Amino acid sequence: MSATDEAVTEPTVDQVTPDQVPPEHGYTGNKDAYLRRLKRIEGQVRGIARMVDEDKYCIDILTQVSAVTKALHAVSLGLVEEHIGHCVVGAASEPNPELRAEAIDAKVKEAADAIGRLLR
Repeated sequence: MSATDEAVTEPTVDQVTPDQVPPEHGYTGNKDAYLRRLKRIEGQVRGIARMVDEDKYCIDILTQVSAVTKALHAVSLGLVEEHIGHCVVGAASEPNPELRAEAIDAKVKEAADAIGRLLR
């Protein structure tokens, strides 16, 4: 049997190295970028607390609160997009047709619920 005739088999769990493990969550590939953004937002929030402590003008504080809110919304929208692109699409590739529709519905409902919480 030649190399091209050999059956290709998927590695078992104990044969997979950590760098071969598929990402568990859609955002995993962008995790470092999300963490950088969140650390920046954390710094902005500390700055707002410092402004309050230093009795800064209320409108200046509200301007910074608005900036933090927009930054968090950007992170949220990115995570929703990652969820749809990874989790919902993953559910659509469920090989069992009987489970596929249920899996898709569950992941779409999760996304819709998350979007609903963002809009409140």
